Amino acid sequence: MSKMEEYKENIQDRDGNVKLSSKPEEDDKSCSRVRVCSNIGEPVPQASPTHGDFSDPVYKEIALANGHINRMNKDELRAKLAELKLDTRGVKDVMKKRLKNYYKKHKLSMTQSVTAGEAKDTYYDYICVVDFEATCEQDNPADFTHEIIEFPMVLLNTHTLEIEDTFQEYVRPEVNTQLSEFCVKLTGITQKMVDDADTFPDVLERVVLWLQEKELGTKYKYTLLTDGSWDMSKFMNTQCRLNSLRYPQFAKKWINIKKLYGNFYKVPRTQTKLSSMLEKLGLKYEGRPHSGLDDSRNIAHIAMRMLQDGCQLRINERMHEGQLRTVPSSAPVEGAPPPHTPRSRD
Repeated sequence: MSKMEEYKENIQDRDGNVKLSSKPEEDDKSCSRVRVCSNIGEPVPQASPTHGDFSDPVYKEIALANGHINRMNKDELRAKLAELKLDTRGVKDVMKKRLKNYYKKHKLSMTQSVTAGEAKDTYYDYICVVDFEATCEQDNPADFTHEIIEFPMVLLNTHTLEIEDTFQEYVRPEVNTQLSEFCVKLTGITQKMVDDADTFPDVLERVVLWLQEKELGTKYKYTLLTDGSWDMSKFMNTQCRLNSLRYPQFAKKWINIKKLYGNFYKVPRTQTKLSSMLEKLGLKYEGRPHSGLDDSRNIAHIAMRMLQDGCQLRINERMHEGQLRTVPSSAPVEGAPPPHTPRSRD
């Protein structure tokens, strides 16, 4: 694994940020604010008739269905998914999760029919997937300054489950102006690409204009989504400081898809690398690895599949006073504010 991958896969304790557990976080149920969703695949609690929502007999039926699904082998799971016209790709645990969520929705939707493969969780109209590329060296010193050199954004329509549009620009670094040979080979971004590009403040201004043209935060509810914590907590944060800009309000909260994936599919953090998530879901990487735009597209494909499988994509991380914080699942669900170009620091 490359140094850049390691940086974006792991949050270092020395940076003062919250740690990502090596197993799904016990207190982070952001992928499911409904108790029954977070318990799919586990025994459904049987509450007394006078306590809680689980007194309804439907939960006993769900528990029985889950038990039956747990006993199915891979061929049986694939056959049942095909019969229901659901996606048959993915490893055994992923197929189990998909089938359990189908039956849960079917049982709970007494007045609505469930369309196979259709995402019902559409609180956000759009999700903007961001995966920065930044300057790097093969052996970065501890105080190395990572500057954003590619600003991509993929606009995912949660109603149609399609990528509706993309934005991408390269960014000219101002501290480490010469890209290392390692960085060029890793990202495919050449020295000429960044030399011909604008600096971060100008690119960010055009990002904001692009988001405004989409009427995000005004007509449509939206949020950002990243593959980990580093894109916003480190790269965006560092870049704004370098350019004496206030951290943009619209980027202060986001969805960390690694956390949601780990919690939803019950896998450890070691299995939430981009390549691993795609493989587990039966998807193939499309494009060039470490191209920010291609990475963002592939992350969007994972988000689509998770929506189809019944995961509620919700903001689970935020920046507060320059530090990374976890957003608890009990927090009110809200979208990002209307995008505006941040002011200069006083």
